[in-house]
Amino acid sequence: MKKLFLCLGIFLFFVSCKKNESQPTQSSETVIIEKVNELYTQYGKSNEAIYNQPITDTLFSQDLKKVLDEAINASKADIEKVKKSDHPDEKPLIFEGAIFSSLYEGFTDYKIKSVKIQDKTAEALVAFEYNAASPKESWMDTVHLINTEKGWRIDNVIFDTIGNSKDLKARLTEFVQST
Repeated sequence: MKKLFLCLGIFLFFVSCKKNESQPTQSSETVIIEKVNELYTQYGKSNEAIYNQPITDTLFSQDLKKVLDEAINASKADIEKVKKSDHPDEKPLIFEGAIFSSLYEGFTDYKIKSVKIQDKTAEALVAFEYNAASPKESWMDTVHLINTEKGWRIDNVIFDTIGNSKDLKARLTEFVQST
């Protein structure tokens, strides 16, 4: 009986040690899908999120974060300038329309169609739909990501031809230059 308890004890010891092993990390594709979903759930519906919370470096690359911060700071400076001017009822330069999407009105639904990973870069093809007006609009944007030492980060969004800009970085740069 003692041998049975000893064997059972050894067996349970090894089984419990195995549970403490590190769990496998998520696949790159899963992490990329999570980043794209985070972008469009956190910042997709309204530009208010851009003004009301800091831009995190856990979602955006350092390069895109820098351009976003410059654009936000330029907009906030223009808002303050207009408030203090002789004509405070004038409209300041603010982000209008959905800045992370091709269509000005934004989207009512989106779906990640595919993810292509090549070394340290990735592209997520995202299909959008806007059905709050007739006719329904559909388009595809491509989210570019880079794999940094801290993980996958969104580096740019290439817009569909229905938009008025080629990509997010170009749109933000134009916005800063216009202020």
